Amino acid sequence: MPPFIQHLGFILLGGVFVWAGLEHFLRFRSITAQLGEQGFPAPIPLLAAGSLLEVAAGLCVVLGFYRPYAAAALVSFTIAASALALNFWRYSGPQRQGLRSAFIINFAVIGGLILAMTMEP
Repeated sequence: MPPFIQHLGFILLGGVFVWAGLEHFLRFRSITAQLGEQGFPAPIPLLAAGSLLEVAAGLCVVLGFYRPYAAAALVSFTIAASALALNFWRYSGPQRQGLRSAFIINFAVIGGLILAMTMEP
């Protein structure tokens, strides 16, 4: 595979996490309020730590710094976030469908992260 294509894949994969983490910081108050309403303990430090992990590990995936470790951290984060925040089984109707779709998409993202963990530079 041409190196350009591989680098593009890493930019897209890591970039999703960088984008999401930065967006969380921009909408920090509203998101922590939502997390509090959903019963998450300590939503402020939880969101801050998760968002920082997304940005830092996402940049590592993009730039190739400790990529396997960054991708592994993002796999763990994505599994935990999916199970805790995308609990579609508790809802019905359109809300259930939207959460279920996001949950399933995260499995594809996890697949990409696993590939990033195992690909040689």
